[in-house]
Amino acid sequence: MSVPSSQWALFAALDGIRRAQGGMLDAIGLGPVETPYETILAEPGVALRRYGTGKEPGARLLLVPAPIKRPYIWDLAPHMSVVQQCLKAQTRVLLVDWQPAPSDFGLAEYADRLLIDCLDAAGESTAILVSHSLGGLFAAAFAALHPERVRGLVLLASPLRFAGGAGIFASMVGELDLDSLPAAIPGSFLSMSSLQASLATFGWERGVDFAASLSRPDALQSHLRVERWTMDEFALPRRLFAELAQLAREDRFVRRRLSIGGRLAAPGDVKAPLLCVVDPRCRVVPPESVLPFIDIAGSADKSVLHYGGDVGVSLQHVGMLVGESAHARLWPEVLGWIDAHWRALPDNPSDRRSRSGPRQPVADEG
Repeated sequence: MSVPSSQWALFAALDGIRRAQGGMLDAIGLGPVETPYETILAEPGVALRRYGTGKEPGARLLLVPAPIKRPYIWDLAPHMSVVQQCLKAQTRVLLVDWQPAPSDFGLAEYADRLLIDCLDAAGESTAILVSHSLGGLFAAAFAALHPERVRGLVLLASPLRFAGGAGIFASMVGELDLDSLPAAIPGSFLSMSSLQASLATFGWERGVDFAASLSRPDALQSHLRVERWTMDEFALPRRLFAELAQLAREDRFVRRRLSIGGRLAAPGDVKAPLLCVVDPRCRVVPPESVLPFIDIAGSADKSVLHYGGDVGVSLQHVGMLVGESAHARLWPEVLGWIDAHWRALPDNPSDRRSRSGPRQPVADEG
């Protein structure tokens, strides 16, 4: 299926309209209330936010969001902020802030070089990567390519297997002609594709959550803040979108066929302790999109937590980041796991590099 250039232009214009609508919600107090941060890296494709003093005694965390919308879903308001939870646990918090990128930026940048640049800019030889959605795919591939730099890997509703109709990402790209893509894929096109792939998740379930929130002012405000966030559309570079589409269509990661920059990124090369959080009700990233990866990952230490959903999150897919029960029960467990695993592992990247073995070069599949 080929999309006419005129339609791509309409989607790009719609991105601007939705951002303007978001600005109107900001004006009535529904915008993000973010924790102060310092930008310590800014280059094409990425900026890096550092929170707190940068001298906290706990684990070093690199938070890796999905690249489709702005990253403040991790820090939407003080009572629904993963950043605040991590700071209270005395961890050093770094947040990847994906930026507009040239059309030729692909997985070699998003799952490799840009994450290395972030760690280097922060002066961290290793970190625990905490990631959500497609950010988890980037983090898992990075952990396979660079096991010596990953002390732990936390994957929240992260799509890693696509075969057999697991999740919606393969159906989102469908039969789209990848040779006729524009330089940047508008965020509105991705939102429309998501709606078509799962009308329940991106359509009527949001209405149900709104209705359920009406009797609770705090839940209603949270719902509306998430809705405002959904309007911050973010365009993807052509190459990244095409590579993600091919990855999903052929299920390259779990089939050990994912080549990034001429190197094989295979689940068996992930050596860091692994924690996956799944939502059994989630259609976007159901457990069957995650659990097969866990089975074949090379980690000796693997754990799974289950999230049961919340009212007032609009999109249940982001409930792990903003939901009331997520912050009351899930995040204390996640942060307890992080603390235990940070303390348990020696901070000696060279030892871990020798145990992981050499990376296997392969021909780049494009």
